Amino acid sequence: MKSVGVFCGASPGGDPAYMAAARAMGAAIAGRGLALVYGGAKVGLMGGMADAALAAGGKVFGVMPEALMDKEIAHTGLTRLDVVPSMHERKARMAEMADGFVALPGGVGTMEEIFEIWTWGQLGFHAKPAGFLNVLGYFDHLKAFVDHAVGEAFLKAPHRDMLIFRSDVGEMLDGLAVYKPPVVEKWIGRQEL
Repeated sequence: MKSVGVFCGASPGGDPAYMAAARAMGAAIAGRGLALVYGGAKVGLMGGMADAALAAGGKVFGVMPEALMDKEIAHTGLTRLDVVPSMHERKARMAEMADGFVALPGGVGTMEEIFEIWTWGQLGFHAKPAGFLNVLGYFDHLKAFVDHAVGEAFLKAPHRDMLIFRSDVGEMLDGLAVYKPPVVEKWIGRQEL
């Protein structure tokens, strides 16, 4: 693995622990000699993480849609900032550039981005890992929902197990490094058709 894509909030969140975790993630990625790929903003968890990676001597690549250049306040001190026409192209570029993905706490955009990556992996479009850094139990209910989806036969257990849930930055990066994608058909009940 040469790079990690991180999705996270353009807000700092309501507890200082979220920003501390974002900074720890940026520093840890750089400390392992990996490049950080993220949304390109200088605000919120995004900016804190990027600044920490840069301060640790890391390479940081941002990808930002034109429409968000002013709203998310583009980070001008990155190794490289790619400005793309749309959110679709942002996600596609990040998916192309990163070897693994992590969601830190964030809102609906963070969820949409990491779920799309997970879906692409489930469909076999790539074999890259996806994880959730579970700061202060932020993703506990999401993890319970995913388990519920397995119990209700809308998701296969091996596809649920594609997601890495960790509360420690180092353990998250270790989990990404050893990830092996499942070899299982995506569709439940297809053999019955």
